Amino acid sequence: MFVQVKEPVYVFAGNDPKIVQVLVKAGQPGVTGTLRLKTPAGWKLDPAEQHFSLALKDQEQTLDFRLYPPQGQSEGWLEPVAESGGKTYGQEMVRISYDHIPLQSVLRQSRSRIARIDLKKSGDQIGYIKGAGDEIPASLEAIGYRVDMLEPQEIVAGRLQNYDAIVLGIRAYNTIERVRFIQSELLSYVEQGGTLIVQYNTNSDLFLPEEEIAPYPLKLSRDRVAVEKAPVTLLQPEHPALNFPNAITEKDFEGWVQERGLYFPNQWDEHFQALLSCNDPGESPKSGGLLIAPYGKGYYIYTGISWFRQLPAGVPGAYRLFANLLSLGKSGT
Repeated sequence: MFVQVKEPVYVFAGNDPKIVQVLVKAGQPGVTGTLRLKTPAGWKLDPAEQHFSLALKDQEQTLDFRLYPPQGQSEGWLEPVAESGGKTYGQEMVRISYDHIPLQSVLRQSRSRIARIDLKKSGDQIGYIKGAGDEIPASLEAIGYRVDMLEPQEIVAGRLQNYDAIVLGIRAYNTIERVRFIQSELLSYVEQGGTLIVQYNTNSDLFLPEEEIAPYPLKLSRDRVAVEKAPVTLLQPEHPALNFPNAITEKDFEGWVQERGLYFPNQWDEHFQALLSCNDPGESPKSGGLLIAPYGKGYYIYTGISWFRQLPAGVPGAYRLFANLLSLGKSGT
């Protein structure tokens, strides 16, 4: 038999429980047993276990558990354990299907990452303009933000002022042809007190001239930091983006996945402040991963940090820092 937790990651920014759904599938007829979930210390489940009964081969049943996080920050793995006929089962079947290879089935341990994050935020209404596609909107909703997905044709004068921050998805300037018509409204939003977060773009196939991406000049490059454990230096430790509402330290850059970031700018106007620096082994420091410039009454943020990997993976420090960026307009500076 097979078991599978429905979601790969569950993130908690408070103490409210979340429903965890687990799929049980019979590998033969007449399967009965009990299902429980292994958690790190301090996490609680209601109920502690559930009974299942599957009369037919390949029959499926979904069981719901209520998962309660601990009081403090904690992270680890949630693993289902099914007991039936004196044996235990914890594997899921994953099917790999591509046109250029035969269909393959792989068995692996079923588990989901769980993280209770010590996180504060200021403001809760976010506008998100989708770029090449990522899971950040769902990640923000998981920690209590209300996220509106905005279509380019909805970006008109006065439409954005109710949002605490606007976020552009990855490669938005490479993928949204209408961006050249809405850029002036985005910058007007910042000038009037808004916070705009622009995630990475490549310097080729832009629908907007590079010199018009930001209110002040910056030059995109292919600079990146591929080592996810590369040490990070806080260049402006007193900057509000590193202190409000969460105090960011080097510890917040532990447990990152796959990389630090990519396509960093390598030149920028003096209005920008570079907040972080890191580099791959044997390479020069790269400081263009997080650039912030005041513009009018608001803030323009350009970032090549790989948020699109870190947030869906449940990395606590990435959530804490991204919440600070979204809260920057509320910092009182």
